[in-house]
Amino acid sequence: MRRAIFLHFLLGTVACLIASVVRAEDPYKYETWTVTYGQIAPLGVKQKGILINGQFPGPTLNVVTNDNVLITVINKLDDPLLITWNGVKQRKSSWQDGVLGTNCPIPPNSQWTYKMQMKDQIGTFTYFPSTLMHRAAGGFGGLNILARSVIPVPYPKPFEQFTLLVSDWWKTDNKVLKQRLDQGNSFPFPDALLINGRPNSFKFTGMKGYTYLFRVSNVGLTTSINIRIQGHTLKLVEVEGAHTMQEVYESLDIHVGQSMAFLVTLHANPKDYYIVASTRFTKPILTATAILHYQGSNTPASKPLPIGPTYHVHWSMKQARTIRWNLTANAARPNPQGAFHYGTVPVTRTLVLANSAGKINGKRRYAINKVSYINPDTPLKIADFYNIPGVFQLNKIKDNPPPGPIVLGTSVFNFSLHDFTEIVFQNNEKTIQSYHFDGYDFWAVGYGPGQWNPTMRRKYNLVDATSRCTIQVYPNSWSTILVSLDNKGMWNLRSAIWPRRYLGQETYFRVWNTEHSLYTEYDIPPNAILCGKAKH
Repeated sequence: MRRAIFLHFLLGTVACLIASVVRAEDPYKYETWTVTYGQIAPLGVKQKGILINGQFPGPTLNVVTNDNVLITVINKLDDPLLITWNGVKQRKSSWQDGVLGTNCPIPPNSQWTYKMQMKDQIGTFTYFPSTLMHRAAGGFGGLNILARSVIPVPYPKPFEQFTLLVSDWWKTDNKVLKQRLDQGNSFPFPDALLINGRPNSFKFTGMKGYTYLFRVSNVGLTTSINIRIQGHTLKLVEVEGAHTMQEVYESLDIHVGQSMAFLVTLHANPKDYYIVASTRFTKPILTATAILHYQGSNTPASKPLPIGPTYHVHWSMKQARTIRWNLTANAARPNPQGAFHYGTVPVTRTLVLANSAGKINGKRRYAINKVSYINPDTPLKIADFYNIPGVFQLNKIKDNPPPGPIVLGTSVFNFSLHDFTEIVFQNNEKTIQSYHFDGYDFWAVGYGPGQWNPTMRRKYNLVDATSRCTIQVYPNSWSTILVSLDNKGMWNLRSAIWPRRYLGQETYFRVWNTEHSLYTEYDIPPNAILCGKAKH
């Protein structure tokens, strides 16, 4: 009898535990996106654009920290397609990253479901096609990870949030642009800037006396931009998932691939005001406008437009140094961001990565440390998982810039899980660079002119440099990041300037340990598409 009672008690306890686990499981969000070509005319000229569920730009994806997000992508294009989630860390699951080093592309007239968790993240991010030159035709959108209701944010709740996407734009078809690059020709200067797919007519409506959160991303291919709002200031509160010190700016530079969020309080006389985006470091300067509309007002916006910086490299570098981590604020978790003292962690390895341009077989290529990356038929991650030889070569790329001409190669850096790494990006060219690192955020600890050398470490911010996932490198200058490689997998480090990335300015990090455990990395998903040598 006692055994029966104990058994009933035990089974009841187990049932309660299972029920609590089920109730405690993080929420699921399901999306189905059909990707098609469709006619658009953002500059008044009809052209072929890439639409998601008929929309250009694509739908804004709003999710919450730790949400499980399942997005079925139906590819109706005539090319294989992948979508990458710029800034989503994909914890333990580079299988979902949506780049050619981790995934076989989705063939035309087929579909694939991304299964992602927004684990321990908040912030402003984007998504876009990572294949070929598709993103020159659209397919991009905003991706916002909101804080859980139980986690406070370090500013009063805004009345509403707006997503604002700035992109450079070409009237030329994306396949023509791709062909131009394939033939070794230079990439053309953009025809215009767009804000949310329009050059001058998008409207954001608010009420006097209320504060709004603007989530702004540069989803362009080549061009840094400056953003400002006529008659209003911008209080910066977040950069790519990190809460920042709440400095107030007249205008902010946002480089290719970067995102940030700022608060705007509608305190002015009720009327319309211009929101202005203009190109940085270009001749000529391109400008796009949108409208901040005070509800109930019939007074149109009036010129002149607020003036922004043009070339002014030092101005931009100086501003970049003012963007600092809010040490006492939490991010996705309740503990303060500053609880991790990144500046006291010993560096296990230093990379100095120099971008360069050159020609191979008479055609233009771009490289990192003289290796111009080429994609193999088999994704690196799949080849690594199945131990398929001959797909990539570890450490073909060197830790420091070597002498000699650039060469083609499938380059992969090999790192141990939890290595703490210093990466110096050295830019010896006359144009600005921008780099994005999948799977991680990092601390942007230093910017400086000229050639980096070890004495430059004295200039690093080792206390409150903001973390982010995309960093600019100014012309003939260097930028340094510190990164904790705590996310096992195969991760893409790439130029965010898309023609350069397409022509080889990227590499991969294999972050590894010998333990096969779901605590450190998930196995290949059962729905994974196989291609190349993995298909045989």
